[in-house]
Amino acid sequence: RRWVLPLIAGIVFGAAGGGAWWAVSNGKVARAVDAVKWSAVAATASLGFQVDEVMVSGRRETPRDDLIAALNVARGAPILGVNIDDAKARVEKLPWIKAATVERMLPDTLLVSIVEREPLALWQKDGALHLIDADGVVILSRKLEPFRDLLVVVGDGAETRAAELLALLGTQPELMRYVQAASWVGGRRWNLHLHGNIDVRMPEQDAAKAWVRLAEYQKSHKVLEKDVSVLDLRIPDRLIVKTGPNGSGNGQET
Repeated sequence: RRWVLPLIAGIVFGAAGGGAWWAVSNGKVARAVDAVKWSAVAATASLGFQVDEVMVSGRRETPRDDLIAALNVARGAPILGVNIDDAKARVEKLPWIKAATVERMLPDTLLVSIVEREPLALWQKDGALHLIDADGVVILSRKLEPFRDLLVVVGDGAETRAAELLALLGTQPELMRYVQAASWVGGRRWNLHLHGNIDVRMPEQDAAKAWVRLAEYQKSHKVLEKDVSVLDLRIPDRLIVKTGPNGSGNGQET
């Protein structure tokens, strides 16, 4: 690296010669300098400073062809002519990419390191499903079959609260396995939809305590295995159980 920049400078000044002075006298300095610069960069390719290899780390889900297209670098192109910042920005626009770095390893290699988004849940909005990450960012809206086992969250704002919900549910793993979907209600609280067509109405406040209470009820009374349709946890220290279709039966407090 100590001799690369002096070498390029020599090429630039050598290529410029008297032409640069002519450009000055004619008010065309910027274009002349730019032309000389790119001529110098092109010349470095013949000295071995060209892209021969692209090394990528961190790629799992991002299609290889999409990444190559985003980098927009051809084999044999002058490596010093690659705009690193622009390449980074294009790569970070790909659906799976959360962050990326692009670096030159002279004389002939580009190093690309990417951090991909982690699939968290499926977000249902206006009848369509979208794969989201922990930040609520939409990753994909099609070809979602590999992610069909993820929790479905429904409603405006549900995507930004999904990570918080999953952290809560994960505190009771045996109970969490019953949960199929969750609806964000009124921007305030969750309704959980469990296997067996059971709805659990979570409170706006102290949802973590309510979830622990339900786990205790399940452990002692096997409440999720009974003929119930609604479990209402919105009243502190109470569990209201409703039977019948859509909870049409009389509620029973326990």
